[in-house]
Amino acid sequence: MRYLQLNWRRTSPIKKMNSMTPEKLIIFDYSGTLSLDAVLFARQGHLMKELRESGLADLGVTSPEIFWEEIVNPTWEEGSTTAVGYKGVIVKRIRGKFSPSVSDNIIALAASRFVESYLGHSRVDKRWKHILRMLNERPDVCVVIATDHYAEATGCILEFLGELGIQTVTVKNALKPVEFVVANSADLGVHKADRRFWEILKVNLRLDAVRQILLIDDFGFNEMEGDSYGGLEKVEKRKEKTVGLLEKVFPVNVQTVPFVIKYKQHYPVGNTKTNYRALIAETSVIIKGFL
Repeated sequence: MRYLQLNWRRTSPIKKMNSMTPEKLIIFDYSGTLSLDAVLFARQGHLMKELRESGLADLGVTSPEIFWEEIVNPTWEEGSTTAVGYKGVIVKRIRGKFSPSVSDNIIALAASRFVESYLGHSRVDKRWKHILRMLNERPDVCVVIATDHYAEATGCILEFLGELGIQTVTVKNALKPVEFVVANSADLGVHKADRRFWEILKVNLRLDAVRQILLIDDFGFNEMEGDSYGGLEKVEKRKEKTVGLLEKVFPVNVQTVPFVIKYKQHYPVGNTKTNYRALIAETSVIIKGFL
């Protein structure tokens, strides 16, 4: 949930140009994988606090259930495949559904406070830093952060990775095959479950030589249970479809790492973070083996 514009700048050293065409592709999911706090933000108690403090509750979004069922789910398709942004769909939905007589300025201010807070809770977890920096220095690997997200998230993800010393570009700005790339559905116009998402990556990043793919994704499992995108019954189907699309587009065998926080819905935040830390360590070992 997304983004009060940040004035980001590159703080990491410039990666040396290399003409090598990568044979290995590593794909990371974002929310729930690289960023745990983005998921914890949506836990019911915390989300209710954010709705009150942002002013959205005063405009009619008085519960997490209303937030998911009346704000996020009906607008997800538009919000995550166009440039309208998270703030934009919130404003439009509240004006049309809850508070048509309230001024646009008041609605926009509440939406901005909520989105800014969400994005502030969506940083890349620092425990990924070591493995990501190692990957950033490998000229034989292309790394893609593939996310179904709102438009504002792209700049934030670039900023957050820059804070960890990771040089990152968007798909449209990639100048060579060997890059650390952010691929956001809102920028590409299609979700990861659409074959066109991966075809755009293959063409724009010139990945014809890829022979091995490692996919690290929670497939929506770590999302809040109130979010239709994270429904458990959809997770396995989403995984199978994504892997199938990748194998058709490239085509190669795809190794997957389901980044699943076990028993997440029964664990307090502390235990969730402990499991998350262990998953990062386990996944880092798998990545090194893949390399």
